[in-house]
Order: sequence, then C-alpha cells, then structure tokens
Amino acid sequence: MISGGLAAYAGKRVLLLQGPLGPFFKHLALDLEGAGAKVLKINFTGGDWLFSGGPSLAFRKGLDEWAAFFDNVLVTHQIDTVLLFGDCRAAHQIAHEIAARKGVEIGVFEEGYIRPDYVTLERHGVNAHSRLPRSFDFYLRAKTGEVPPVNHVGNMFGHAAMWAILYYLASALLWPMFRHYQHHRPLSILEGLVWIRSAWRKLYYRRKERGAQRKLASALSKRFFLVPLQVHNDAQVHTHSVFDSVEEFIGHVIASFAAHAPADTVLVIKHHPMDRGYHDYFELVRRLGRAAGVLERLMYIHDQHLPTLLEHARGVVVINSTVGLSALTHGTPLKVCGEALYDIEGLTYRRPLDQFWGDAASFSVNRKMFQQFIGYLIDTTQLNGSFYRRLRLPGSAAGLVWQRSLRLVRPVEPAVERLRCADDAGDDKRARDGRVSNGAPRRTREKF
Repeated sequence: MISGGLAAYAGKRVLLLQGPLGPFFKHLALDLEGAGAKVLKINFTGGDWLFSGGPSLAFRKGLDEWAAFFDNVLVTHQIDTVLLFGDCRAAHQIAHEIAARKGVEIGVFEEGYIRPDYVTLERHGVNAHSRLPRSFDFYLRAKTGEVPPVNHVGNMFGHAAMWAILYYLASALLWPMFRHYQHHRPLSILEGLVWIRSAWRKLYYRRKERGAQRKLASALSKRFFLVPLQVHNDAQVHTHSVFDSVEEFIGHVIASFAAHAPADTVLVIKHHPMDRGYHDYFELVRRLGRAAGVLERLMYIHDQHLPTLLEHARGVVVINSTVGLSALTHGTPLKVCGEALYDIEGLTYRRPLDQFWGDAASFSVNRKMFQQFIGYLIDTTQLNGSFYRRLRLPGSAAGLVWQRSLRLVRPVEPAVERLRCADDAGDDKRARDGRVSNGAPRRTREKF
C-alpha cells in the first residue's frame, strides 16, 4: 500500500476508523485530501472526536449494531479504501470482514516493525495476520532496492503521554455521548495518572538499577538470556500466542530455564516501557524464581539500553515482539514462543524452548537472508515517521516519508544500522551505562 506513495490515493474515497492516540489520523486525512482523495472518519469515543478534523460520523450504538452501520457507510459513501489502526480490535475485525467481502481495500496501520523511526502500513493485516511470505527461499531470491537512510524521530515518550492524557480525558468527559463503546483500556480520567506513574517509575528504576547494564555488558556478557516483555493487553499476546497473559509467559520461561538452561547462565527479564505505568512483575518473578530454585540467577530490569543488551546476550526469548527483529539485526540467537512474521527458518531457532538454552551458543542467523528480509519489509510495509511526533517534512501534515527522496535537512543513516541502535524506550542516553564490554563492572545491588 506504500509503493505508489500518496499519489496512489488520488480520486479514492477513504474511510478512517480508529487511529493511534493523538492527531495522526487528522493529519493523515489532510495528506490524503492533498493527494486528491475524499476522506471520511468514524468516531467511536470522545477522544476520537477530539482528534478528528474533517468530515466525520459518530457511532454511538453497541457493537451488535456496528456491522449494519458500517455496511451502510460503505455503500452510501462509495468507499474504496478503509484505513485503521490495530486489526485485532473488535469493531475493526467486523469491519475487516465486511470490507473484504465487498472487495473494499483494507490498509492496517501499526507500530513500526522496525522501530523507532518507522510506522507500518500493510494491506489486509499486520503481524501474524500479515500476508508477507514466510519462505526461506523467497527471501533469498527476493529483489529489493537499497535500504534507504532514515530521518530520526527522536524520543516520543513525552508526546505519546500528552496525546494519551488528552484522549482519555476527552473520552471520559464525553462518555455520555458514546456510552455503549467498550475500549481495550478503561476510558477514565484516571488513565492520565497511569502515565504520570510511568514517568515516576522511569526515574525510580533508573536510580535503583544503576550499574545493572554495565554488569550485563561485562561480567555477564554472553552468559545471560534476555526476555523482553510486551504490553499486558497487546493483541499480539492474547490473539497471536498460546499464552493468556504476560504472567503466564513469564512462568513458562522461568520454568523452562530452571529445568534446562546451563547452570552458569542468568535469565534477564526486561519490562516493556509502555507498560511501566500499569504493571510491575517484581513480586511474580521473585516468587516463581524462588519456587524453581533459580532466584539467584534472575534479574528483572526496566530501562536499560536495549541494543547493548542484545549485543551481549547469549540468546533472546520473545512471544512475538518486534524486539525480535532487533535481536536478529545484532545476530543474536532468537526463540519465538508465539506467532511472528519473522519466525522463519534461517532467522529464528525453530526447535522447542527447552532445547534453546543449550543450543543458543552454537546457533547463527543467516545474514544474507536477514538483509533480504529487512529490505523487502521496508520496501513493502514501512513508512519513515511516527504516530506521535511528526517529522518536519515539506508538504506532509502527518510527517511521513511516502517518497524515498523526501528527507530532512539533518544527516540520516542507513535504516539497518539505525535498527542496531534503536531502543524500545527511545532513550538512547542509557547507552552511557555499559556500552563498553571490558573493564570492571560497578558494584550492583542484586534484585532478589
């Protein structure tokens, strides 16, 4: 859906459903209209209404009436293309089925497969719903262009927090107008407190875990396995994996590690930065570690510099997080426990997790295939930019690079190299603590 650029939408009638928190869909509508499209948006909450700028409709009924409403909008407005964010939301699943049956093109936005400087736009679906090939031979033969340099988005936490607070505030205040809508998170003013707590915890753990990264990058280098967690309500977890929760995944990994990992290795569980304000798994990890007899071989960390951890890990275990792609970029052995578009022979470890602990040291990623895979992924699904912090680009309200030649004035670097340096928290300053792999580690208070 990105190969033709914005010009491909000229003359089309585009319907926008729910987008990311904030004004991204409002700005996207301006870009589409500038390209010659007619754009209509449907609002489901007060937050959606707050960030809608052009022609829009309000859906104020229950989910059982959504299908008829959506079908009527498609017919009445002669919609050609439906764009949405998150293909696992209940209303979006229903819309997807109806649009596909009518032959209406469906485009799904999602956080970038390659972060933090890309967003994903893919026809039909994303992640495990993606129709990208899963074939080793396909990517070895694939013809892709040179991976373009990228414009750096920078730290997005402040912007994302601001949009979230405004979205949930508007949704709470205008709840009487949209009383039948059921969101995947509570539509309460109290959601703003979650982001405040997240900022406080970020500072707290930065101080509490000082020195942990240096220890992992020196004394424990190549002796630890990294387990990056995902957000508790991530559709990737409850839709595209066998786990009902992040807690269940943690228990599964700790039990397998205790029974099968080499005795001199350590398990490092890293909290997801966007889940910091909602959950803390410290007590769970400590309880499970004690019961399994591996308490002294567990670390539970938060905001350490992810690329440094990937560089020094013996192996990485994920459900299906895009951190997996970062691990592959570093050539770090990777075990996927859910469904992921990159879980392909030649890239990931395909045998059971119990065997991964012992085999990781001798497993290697097929570098040629990975380069081909990344090139194809960027060519077909990735747009340089952010949902939460716009790139300042000429002629683009949304701040997305639709044309490969459209660049900022400041220097850029190749996308694959940027992927090596990306942090899931967007906090590159953490690189100062532990980037150097030699030298004595600072004394660190053990977690448990």
